[in-house]
Amino acid sequence: MALRLISLLGIAGLCFIAWLGSEDRRQVPWKVIQVGHRYSAGSGATDLLVPLSRDAVVGLSGLLNALIDASDAGARFLFGPILVPDASQPVGPVGAGRWIARALTPPFTPVPGDRLSANNLDLGYIFAFRSLPQVIFFAAIFSLLYNLGVIQPMVQVFARCFRWAMNISGAEALAGAANIFVGIESAIAIKPFLETMTRSELCAILASMFGSIASTVLGLYAGFLRGTFPSIAGHLMAASVLTIPAAFVLSKILVPEKEEPLTLGKVPTLELTEEERQSPMDSLILGALDGVKMAVGIAAALIAILGLIALLNLIFARLATLSTSDFSLWQMIGQVFSVLTLQNIMGALFLPLTFLTGVSLDWPELWLSSQLIGRRFLETAIPPYIALGQLSAEGALSDRALVIISYVLCGFAHLPSVGIFVGGLSGIVPSRRKDISEIAWKALWAGTLATLMTGCIAGLYFYEGTAVLGR
Repeated sequence: MALRLISLLGIAGLCFIAWLGSEDRRQVPWKVIQVGHRYSAGSGATDLLVPLSRDAVVGLSGLLNALIDASDAGARFLFGPILVPDASQPVGPVGAGRWIARALTPPFTPVPGDRLSANNLDLGYIFAFRSLPQVIFFAAIFSLLYNLGVIQPMVQVFARCFRWAMNISGAEALAGAANIFVGIESAIAIKPFLETMTRSELCAILASMFGSIASTVLGLYAGFLRGTFPSIAGHLMAASVLTIPAAFVLSKILVPEKEEPLTLGKVPTLELTEEERQSPMDSLILGALDGVKMAVGIAAALIAILGLIALLNLIFARLATLSTSDFSLWQMIGQVFSVLTLQNIMGALFLPLTFLTGVSLDWPELWLSSQLIGRRFLETAIPPYIALGQLSAEGALSDRALVIISYVLCGFAHLPSVGIFVGGLSGIVPSRRKDISEIAWKALWAGTLATLMTGCIAGLYFYEGTAVLGR
Protein backbone atom coordinates (compact mmCIF):
# COMPACT_ATOMS: atom_id res chain seq x y z
CA MET A 1 0.00 0.00 0.00
CA ALA A 2 2.84 2.38 0.84
CA LEU A 3 4.48 1.76 -2.53
CA ARG A 4 1.22 2.39 -4.37
CA LEU A 5 0.81 5.66 -2.50
CA ILE A 6 4.34 6.68 -3.53
CA SER A 7 3.51 5.83 -7.16
CA LEU A 8 0.35 7.94 -6.95
CA LEU A 9 2.16 10.89 -5.40
CA GLY A 10 4.96 10.38 -7.91
CA ILE A 11 2.63 11.33 -10.77
CA ALA A 12 1.99 14.71 -9.14
CA GLY A 13 5.67 15.01 -8.20
CA LEU A 14 6.83 14.57 -11.79
CA CYS A 15 4.36 17.23 -12.96
CA PHE A 16 5.71 19.58 -10.28
CA ILE A 17 9.29 18.93 -11.42
CA ALA A 18 8.26 19.75 -15.00
CA TRP A 19 6.48 22.91 -13.80
CA LEU A 20 9.70 24.11 -12.14
CA GLY A 21 11.33 24.16 -15.59
CA SER A 22 8.34 25.68 -17.39
CA GLU A 23 8.83 28.59 -19.78
CA ASP A 24 5.80 30.24 -18.17
CA ARG A 25 4.87 28.97 -14.72
CA ARG A 26 1.80 31.21 -14.62
CA GLN A 27 0.21 29.31 -17.50
CA VAL A 28 -0.66 25.76 -16.39
CA PRO A 29 -2.55 23.53 -18.88
CA TRP A 30 -4.96 22.12 -16.32
CA LYS A 31 -7.29 20.49 -18.87
CA VAL A 32 -4.45 18.63 -20.58
CA ILE A 33 -3.07 17.52 -17.20
CA GLN A 34 -6.46 16.37 -15.91
CA VAL A 35 -7.53 14.48 -19.02
CA GLY A 36 -4.05 13.06 -19.66
CA HIS A 37 -3.88 11.61 -16.17
CA ARG A 38 -7.38 10.18 -16.43
CA TYR A 39 -6.52 8.52 -19.72
CA SER A 40 -3.23 7.09 -18.43
CA ALA A 41 -4.79 5.92 -15.16
CA GLY A 42 -7.72 4.31 -16.94
CA SER A 43 -5.50 2.59 -19.49
CA GLY A 44 -3.11 1.39 -16.79
CA ALA A 45 -5.94 -0.05 -14.72
CA THR A 46 -7.36 -1.75 -17.80
CA ASP A 47 -4.03 -3.31 -18.81
CA LEU A 48 -3.04 -4.53 -15.34
CA LEU A 49 -6.26 -5.15 -13.40
CA VAL A 50 -9.21 -5.97 -15.69
CA PRO A 51 -9.05 -9.72 -16.46
CA LEU A 52 -10.41 -9.46 -20.03
CA SER A 53 -8.03 -6.71 -21.17
CA ARG A 54 -5.18 -8.27 -19.19
CA ASP A 55 -5.75 -11.47 -21.12
CA ALA A 56 -5.75 -9.39 -24.30
CA VAL A 57 -2.28 -8.07 -23.39
CA VAL A 58 -1.10 -11.66 -22.91
CA GLY A 59 -2.67 -12.59 -26.26
CA LEU A 60 -0.95 -9.65 -27.95
CA SER A 61 2.30 -10.80 -26.37
CA GLY A 62 1.75 -14.24 -27.86
CA LEU A 63 1.28 -12.71 -31.31
CA LEU A 64 4.36 -10.53 -31.01
CA ASN A 65 6.39 -13.42 -29.59
CA ALA A 66 5.39 -15.46 -32.63
CA LEU A 67 6.74 -12.67 -34.85
CA ILE A 68 9.96 -12.65 -32.84
CA ASP A 69 10.32 -16.40 -33.31
CA ALA A 70 9.57 -16.04 -37.03
CA SER A 71 12.31 -13.42 -37.35
CA ASP A 72 14.82 -16.08 -36.31
CA ALA A 73 14.12 -18.14 -39.45
CA GLY A 74 15.97 -15.75 -41.75
CA ALA A 75 18.76 -15.21 -39.23
CA ARG A 76 19.13 -18.98 -38.78
CA PHE A 77 19.44 -19.43 -42.56
CA LEU A 78 22.23 -16.82 -42.69
CA PHE A 79 24.17 -17.66 -39.53
CA GLY A 80 23.27 -21.30 -38.95
CA PRO A 81 21.59 -23.16 -36.05
CA ILE A 82 24.67 -22.87 -33.84
CA LEU A 83 24.42 -19.09 -33.51
CA VAL A 84 20.62 -18.97 -33.88
CA PRO A 85 19.20 -22.13 -32.25
CA ASP A 86 15.74 -23.40 -33.14
CA ALA A 87 13.21 -22.80 -30.35
CA SER A 88 11.50 -26.09 -31.16
CA GLN A 89 14.68 -28.09 -30.58
CA PRO A 90 15.75 -29.08 -27.05
CA VAL A 91 18.94 -27.59 -25.70
CA GLY A 92 20.88 -30.70 -24.72
CA PRO A 93 24.53 -31.47 -24.00
CA VAL A 94 25.24 -31.57 -27.74
CA GLY A 95 22.42 -29.28 -28.85
CA ALA A 96 22.74 -26.14 -30.96
CA GLY A 97 24.67 -23.36 -29.33
CA ARG A 98 26.11 -25.57 -26.59
CA TRP A 99 29.73 -25.42 -27.70
CA ILE A 100 29.65 -21.63 -27.93
CA ALA A 101 28.07 -21.52 -24.47
CA ARG A 102 31.07 -23.43 -23.15
CA ALA A 103 33.46 -21.08 -24.92
CA LEU A 104 31.78 -17.93 -23.63
CA THR A 105 31.29 -18.88 -20.00
CA PRO A 106 33.75 -21.47 -18.71
CA PRO A 107 33.26 -23.64 -16.77
CA PHE A 108 30.29 -25.16 -18.59
CA THR A 109 26.90 -24.66 -16.95
CA PRO A 110 23.80 -26.51 -18.19
CA VAL A 111 21.05 -24.39 -19.72
CA PRO A 112 17.60 -25.75 -18.77
CA GLY A 113 14.60 -25.18 -20.98
CA ASP A 114 14.55 -23.61 -24.41
CA ARG A 115 16.81 -21.01 -25.97
CA LEU A 116 14.97 -18.13 -24.24
CA SER A 117 15.09 -19.57 -20.75
CA ALA A 118 16.21 -17.21 -18.00
CA ASN A 119 19.81 -18.47 -17.90
CA ASN A 120 20.25 -18.64 -21.64
CA LEU A 121 20.74 -14.89 -21.96
CA ASP A 122 24.10 -15.28 -20.25
CA LEU A 123 25.29 -18.18 -22.38
CA GLY A 124 24.33 -18.35 -26.01
CA TYR A 125 22.58 -15.05 -26.71
CA ILE A 126 24.81 -13.19 -29.14
CA PHE A 127 23.29 -9.77 -29.73
CA ALA A 128 24.43 -9.19 -33.33
CA PHE A 129 23.08 -12.52 -34.59
CA ARG A 130 19.95 -12.85 -32.46
CA SER A 131 18.59 -9.35 -31.83
CA LEU A 132 19.54 -7.13 -34.75
CA PRO A 133 17.84 -9.42 -37.33
CA GLN A 134 14.60 -8.85 -35.39
CA VAL A 135 14.85 -5.13 -36.14
CA ILE A 136 15.10 -5.87 -39.86
CA PHE A 137 12.16 -8.30 -39.77
CA PHE A 138 9.86 -5.98 -37.78
CA ALA A 139 10.72 -3.04 -40.06
CA ALA A 140 9.77 -5.15 -43.08
CA ILE A 141 6.49 -6.37 -41.55
CA PHE A 142 5.34 -2.90 -40.47
CA SER A 143 6.30 -1.43 -43.83
CA LEU A 144 4.11 -4.06 -45.50
CA LEU A 145 1.20 -3.44 -43.10
CA TYR A 146 1.49 0.33 -43.62
CA ASN A 147 1.47 -0.06 -47.39
CA LEU A 148 -1.58 -2.34 -47.18
CA GLY A 149 -3.41 0.30 -45.14
CA VAL A 150 -3.67 -1.77 -41.95
CA ILE A 151 -1.81 0.67 -39.67
CA GLN A 152 -3.51 3.92 -40.74
CA PRO A 153 -7.00 3.25 -39.29
CA MET A 154 -5.54 2.36 -35.90
CA VAL A 155 -3.43 5.55 -35.94
CA GLN A 156 -6.50 7.63 -36.80
CA VAL A 157 -8.48 6.13 -33.89
CA PHE A 158 -5.74 6.97 -31.38
CA ALA A 159 -5.26 10.44 -32.92
CA ARG A 160 -8.95 11.33 -32.64
CA CYS A 161 -9.06 10.12 -29.04
CA PHE A 162 -6.02 12.22 -28.09
CA ARG A 163 -7.31 15.35 -29.84
CA TRP A 164 -10.84 15.09 -28.50
CA ALA A 165 -9.86 14.28 -24.92
CA MET A 166 -6.87 16.60 -24.44
CA ASN A 167 -7.84 19.48 -26.76
CA ILE A 168 -4.48 19.40 -28.52
CA SER A 169 -3.97 20.14 -32.20
CA GLY A 170 -4.77 17.52 -34.78
CA ALA A 171 -1.17 17.43 -36.02
CA GLU A 172 0.14 16.76 -32.49
CA ALA A 173 -2.43 14.03 -31.96
CA LEU A 174 -1.64 12.39 -35.30
CA ALA A 175 2.12 12.45 -34.70
CA GLY A 176 1.69 11.06 -31.18
CA ALA A 177 -0.61 8.27 -32.37
CA ALA A 178 1.78 7.37 -35.20
CA ASN A 179 4.63 7.15 -32.68
CA ILE A 180 2.91 4.13 -31.12
CA PHE A 181 3.67 2.22 -34.31
CA VAL A 182 6.67 3.93 -35.93
CA GLY A 183 9.56 6.21 -34.97
CA ILE A 184 10.87 9.33 -36.71
CA GLU A 185 8.71 8.30 -39.68
CA SER A 186 5.71 9.67 -37.77
CA ALA A 187 6.85 13.19 -38.63
CA ILE A 188 6.31 12.49 -42.33
CA ALA A 189 2.57 12.21 -41.68
CA ILE A 190 2.46 15.85 -40.55
CA LYS A 191 5.09 17.23 -42.93
CA PRO A 192 2.73 19.83 -44.50
CA PHE A 193 2.10 21.39 -41.06
CA LEU A 194 5.65 21.46 -39.63
CA GLU A 195 6.49 24.78 -41.28
CA THR A 196 3.81 26.68 -39.35
CA MET A 197 3.77 24.75 -36.07
CA THR A 198 4.10 26.56 -32.77
CA ARG A 199 7.00 25.94 -30.37
CA SER A 200 4.66 24.07 -28.06
CA GLU A 201 3.56 21.76 -30.87
CA LEU A 202 7.16 21.01 -31.87
CA CYS A 203 8.03 20.22 -28.26
CA ALA A 204 5.03 17.90 -27.93
CA ILE A 205 5.88 16.03 -31.11
CA LEU A 206 9.51 15.56 -30.12
CA ALA A 207 8.52 14.57 -26.56
CA SER A 208 6.22 11.85 -27.93
CA MET A 209 9.14 10.57 -30.03
CA PHE A 210 11.47 10.47 -27.03
CA GLY A 211 8.87 8.92 -24.74
CA SER A 212 7.71 6.03 -26.93
CA ILE A 213 9.38 3.27 -28.92
CA ALA A 214 8.94 2.26 -32.54
CA SER A 215 7.37 -1.12 -33.14
CA THR A 216 10.42 -2.00 -35.21
CA VAL A 217 12.51 -2.29 -32.00
CA LEU A 218 9.77 -3.74 -29.81
CA GLY A 219 10.87 -7.27 -30.60
CA LEU A 220 14.45 -6.32 -29.81
CA TYR A 221 13.56 -5.17 -26.28
CA ALA A 222 11.09 -8.00 -25.66
CA GLY A 223 13.66 -10.66 -26.54
CA PHE A 224 15.81 -9.74 -23.55
CA LEU A 225 13.06 -10.37 -20.98
CA ARG A 226 10.95 -13.19 -22.41
CA GLY A 227 12.64 -15.75 -20.17
CA THR A 228 11.45 -14.16 -16.92
CA PHE A 229 8.60 -11.96 -18.22
CA PRO A 230 6.77 -13.95 -20.92
CA SER A 231 4.12 -11.28 -21.60
CA ILE A 232 6.66 -8.46 -21.88
CA ALA A 233 5.91 -7.76 -25.56
CA GLY A 234 2.29 -6.82 -24.89
CA HIS A 235 3.28 -4.72 -21.90
CA LEU A 236 5.84 -2.81 -23.97
CA MET A 237 3.13 -1.95 -26.49
CA ALA A 238 0.85 -0.90 -23.60
CA ALA A 239 3.65 1.21 -22.12
CA SER A 240 4.14 2.99 -25.44
CA VAL A 241 0.41 3.80 -25.57
CA LEU A 242 0.44 5.06 -21.96
CA THR A 243 3.48 7.27 -22.49
CA ILE A 244 2.04 9.35 -25.36
CA PRO A 245 -0.53 11.27 -23.24
CA ALA A 246 2.06 11.58 -20.46
CA ALA A 247 4.48 13.12 -22.97
CA PHE A 248 1.79 15.59 -24.08
CA VAL A 249 1.02 16.55 -20.47
CA LEU A 250 4.64 17.18 -19.53
CA SER A 251 5.58 18.95 -22.75
CA LYS A 252 2.62 21.32 -22.36
CA ILE A 253 3.75 22.08 -18.81
CA LEU A 254 7.33 22.76 -19.95
CA VAL A 255 6.35 24.74 -23.06
CA PRO A 256 2.77 26.03 -22.65
CA GLU A 257 0.78 26.77 -25.78
CA LYS A 258 0.53 30.55 -26.34
CA GLU A 259 -0.68 30.57 -29.93
CA GLU A 260 -3.52 28.96 -31.84
CA PRO A 261 -2.36 25.92 -33.87
CA LEU A 262 -3.64 25.72 -37.45
CA THR A 263 -4.90 22.15 -36.97
CA LEU A 264 -6.74 22.80 -33.72
CA GLY A 265 -10.03 20.92 -33.74
CA LYS A 266 -9.28 18.57 -36.65
CA VAL A 267 -7.10 15.55 -37.34
CA PRO A 268 -5.34 15.43 -40.73
CA THR A 269 -5.90 12.32 -42.81
CA LEU A 270 -3.16 9.74 -43.11
CA GLU A 271 -3.31 8.19 -46.55
CA LEU A 272 -0.80 7.10 -49.16
CA THR A 273 -0.93 8.78 -52.54
CA GLU A 274 -0.81 6.73 -55.72
CA GLU A 275 2.83 7.77 -56.19
CA GLU A 276 3.72 6.60 -52.66
CA ARG A 277 1.89 3.28 -52.86
CA GLN A 278 4.07 0.25 -53.61
CA SER A 279 3.50 -3.38 -54.38
CA PRO A 280 3.47 -5.65 -51.30
CA MET A 281 6.81 -7.21 -52.21
CA ASP A 282 8.43 -3.80 -52.82
CA SER A 283 7.19 -2.51 -49.47
CA LEU A 284 8.47 -5.64 -47.72
CA ILE A 285 11.94 -5.39 -49.28
CA LEU A 286 12.25 -1.63 -48.84
CA GLY A 287 11.12 -1.96 -45.22
CA ALA A 288 13.79 -4.61 -44.68
CA LEU A 289 16.42 -2.29 -46.20
CA ASP A 290 15.31 0.46 -43.83
CA GLY A 291 15.62 -2.09 -41.04
CA VAL A 292 19.18 -2.85 -42.14
CA LYS A 293 20.06 0.84 -41.83
CA MET A 294 18.45 0.93 -38.39
CA ALA A 295 20.25 -2.23 -37.25
CA VAL A 296 23.60 -0.91 -38.46
CA GLY A 297 22.89 2.41 -36.72
CA ILE A 298 22.07 0.60 -33.47
CA ALA A 299 25.24 -1.48 -33.68
CA ALA A 300 27.38 1.58 -34.47
CA ALA A 301 25.84 3.61 -31.65
CA LEU A 302 26.39 0.81 -29.13
CA ILE A 303 30.01 0.31 -30.18
CA ALA A 304 30.74 4.04 -29.92
CA ILE A 305 28.77 4.77 -26.74
CA LEU A 306 29.74 1.69 -24.73
CA GLY A 307 33.35 2.10 -25.80
CA LEU A 308 33.39 5.73 -24.67
CA ILE A 309 31.79 4.83 -21.35
CA ALA A 310 34.33 2.05 -20.82
CA LEU A 311 37.15 4.49 -21.59
CA LEU A 312 35.87 7.04 -19.08
CA ASN A 313 35.39 4.35 -16.44
CA LEU A 314 38.95 3.18 -17.12
CA ILE A 315 40.20 6.72 -16.45
CA PHE A 316 38.20 6.75 -13.22
CA ALA A 317 39.71 3.39 -12.26
CA ARG A 318 43.22 4.69 -12.87
CA LEU A 319 42.50 7.71 -10.70
CA ALA A 320 41.21 5.32 -8.02
CA THR A 321 44.72 3.87 -7.70
CA LEU A 322 45.77 7.20 -6.17
CA SER A 323 44.20 5.98 -2.91
CA THR A 324 47.44 4.10 -2.19
CA SER A 325 49.52 7.27 -2.57
CA ASP A 326 51.51 8.67 0.36
CA PHE A 327 50.17 12.17 -0.35
CA SER A 328 46.91 12.82 1.54
CA LEU A 329 45.30 14.88 -1.24
CA TRP A 330 45.92 12.14 -3.80
CA GLN A 331 44.50 9.61 -1.32
CA MET A 332 41.28 11.59 -1.02
CA ILE A 333 40.96 11.86 -4.82
CA GLY A 334 41.61 8.13 -5.16
CA GLN A 335 38.99 7.26 -2.55
CA VAL A 336 36.40 9.34 -4.41
CA PHE A 337 37.14 7.70 -7.77
CA SER A 338 37.19 4.22 -6.24
CA VAL A 339 33.37 4.33 -6.19
CA LEU A 340 32.88 6.67 -9.15
CA THR A 341 31.67 5.23 -12.46
CA LEU A 342 29.33 6.72 -15.04
CA GLN A 343 26.74 4.11 -14.07
CA ASN A 344 26.94 5.18 -10.42
CA ILE A 345 26.78 8.86 -11.36
CA MET A 346 23.62 8.34 -13.44
CA GLY A 347 22.17 6.12 -10.71
CA ALA A 348 22.67 8.89 -8.14
CA LEU A 349 21.16 11.55 -10.42
CA PHE A 350 18.07 9.46 -11.15
CA LEU A 351 17.61 8.16 -7.61
CA PRO A 352 14.96 10.74 -6.54
CA LEU A 353 13.04 10.24 -9.79
CA THR A 354 13.23 6.46 -9.46
CA PHE A 355 11.93 6.66 -5.89
CA LEU A 356 8.87 8.56 -7.15
CA THR A 357 7.84 5.57 -9.25
CA GLY A 358 7.34 3.53 -6.08
CA VAL A 359 9.60 0.78 -7.35
CA SER A 360 10.84 -0.30 -3.92
CA LEU A 361 11.66 0.78 -0.38
CA ASP A 362 14.49 -1.72 -0.15
CA TRP A 363 17.73 0.24 -0.60
CA PRO A 364 19.73 -2.31 -2.68
CA GLU A 365 16.78 -2.86 -5.02
CA LEU A 366 16.06 0.88 -5.27
CA TRP A 367 19.72 1.56 -6.11
CA LEU A 368 19.84 -1.17 -8.77
CA SER A 369 16.61 0.18 -10.28
CA SER A 370 17.97 3.73 -10.36
CA GLN A 371 21.19 2.56 -12.02
CA LEU A 372 19.26 0.77 -14.76
CA ILE A 373 16.99 3.75 -15.40
CA GLY A 374 19.89 6.21 -15.29
CA ARG A 375 22.00 4.14 -17.67
CA ARG A 376 19.41 4.49 -20.43
CA PHE A 377 20.07 8.24 -20.63
CA LEU A 378 23.63 7.56 -21.83
CA GLU A 379 23.66 4.02 -23.18
CA THR A 380 20.25 3.72 -24.91
CA ALA A 381 17.71 1.24 -23.53
CA ILE A 382 19.43 -1.87 -24.89
CA PRO A 383 22.19 -2.45 -22.26
CA PRO A 384 19.78 -1.71 -19.36
CA TYR A 385 17.20 -4.15 -20.75
CA ILE A 386 19.88 -6.84 -21.06
CA ALA A 387 21.02 -6.14 -17.48
CA LEU A 388 17.38 -6.16 -16.31
CA GLY A 389 16.87 -9.61 -17.81
CA GLN A 390 20.01 -10.91 -16.13
CA LEU A 391 19.17 -9.41 -12.73
CA SER A 392 15.64 -10.80 -12.91
CA ALA A 393 16.94 -14.26 -13.80
CA GLU A 394 19.27 -14.10 -10.80
CA GLY A 395 16.41 -13.12 -8.48
CA ALA A 396 18.02 -9.77 -7.64
CA LEU A 397 14.81 -7.85 -8.42
CA SER A 398 11.22 -8.37 -7.32
CA ASP A 399 8.39 -8.81 -9.82
CA ARG A 400 7.19 -5.29 -8.99
CA ALA A 401 10.58 -3.81 -9.81
CA LEU A 402 10.78 -5.88 -13.00
CA VAL A 403 7.44 -4.56 -14.27
CA ILE A 404 8.03 -0.90 -13.33
CA ILE A 405 11.57 -0.75 -14.73
CA SER A 406 10.52 -2.45 -17.97
CA TYR A 407 7.81 0.23 -18.40
CA VAL A 408 10.20 3.09 -17.62
CA LEU A 409 12.91 1.85 -20.00
CA CYS A 410 10.38 1.63 -22.84
CA GLY A 411 11.31 4.82 -24.67
CA PHE A 412 13.90 6.63 -26.77
CA ALA A 413 14.63 9.17 -24.01
CA HIS A 414 18.41 9.07 -24.30
CA LEU A 415 21.18 11.26 -25.67
CA PRO A 416 21.81 9.34 -28.93
CA SER A 417 18.18 9.96 -29.94
CA VAL A 418 18.66 13.73 -29.79
CA GLY A 419 20.85 13.65 -32.88
CA ILE A 420 18.55 11.19 -34.64
CA PHE A 421 15.29 13.06 -34.01
CA VAL A 422 16.64 16.57 -34.39
CA GLY A 423 18.47 15.62 -37.57
CA GLY A 424 15.48 13.74 -38.97
CA LEU A 425 12.95 16.46 -38.20
CA SER A 426 15.27 19.24 -39.40
CA GLY A 427 15.79 17.33 -42.64
CA ILE A 428 12.04 17.32 -43.26
CA VAL A 429 11.64 21.05 -42.53
CA PRO A 430 15.06 22.81 -42.77
CA SER A 431 13.57 26.25 -42.15
CA ARG A 432 12.71 25.26 -38.54
CA ARG A 433 16.13 23.76 -37.75
CA LYS A 434 16.97 26.42 -35.15
CA ASP A 435 13.63 26.07 -33.33
CA ILE A 436 13.87 22.29 -33.35
CA SER A 437 17.43 22.33 -32.00
CA GLU A 438 16.49 24.73 -29.20
CA ILE A 439 13.40 22.84 -28.13
CA ALA A 440 14.95 19.35 -28.35
CA TRP A 441 16.46 19.37 -24.84
CA LYS A 442 13.17 20.37 -23.22
CA ALA A 443 11.46 17.64 -25.25
CA LEU A 444 14.06 15.10 -24.09
CA TRP A 445 13.36 16.09 -20.49
CA ALA A 446 9.61 15.81 -21.09
CA GLY A 447 10.07 12.37 -22.68
CA THR A 448 12.23 11.21 -19.77
CA LEU A 449 9.67 12.34 -17.20
CA ALA A 450 6.90 10.76 -19.30
CA THR A 451 8.52 7.33 -19.16
CA LEU A 452 8.92 7.70 -15.39
CA MET A 453 5.24 8.66 -15.15
CA THR A 454 4.36 5.48 -17.03
CA GLY A 455 6.37 3.62 -14.40
CA CYS A 456 4.25 5.33 -11.73
CA ILE A 457 1.08 4.12 -13.46
CA ALA A 458 2.46 0.57 -13.57
CA GLY A 459 3.40 0.81 -9.89
CA LEU A 460 -0.01 2.17 -8.93
CA TYR A 461 -1.88 -0.80 -10.41
CA PHE A 462 0.68 -3.57 -10.01
CA TYR A 463 -0.37 -6.53 -7.92
CA GLU A 464 1.49 -9.68 -6.97
CA GLY A 465 0.56 -12.61 -9.14
CA THR A 466 1.66 -14.49 -12.21
CA ALA A 467 -1.11 -13.12 -14.45
CA VAL A 468 0.65 -9.78 -14.95
CA LEU A 469 3.91 -11.43 -15.99
CA GLY A 470 2.19 -14.05 -18.16
CA ARG A 471 3.92 -16.97 -16.45
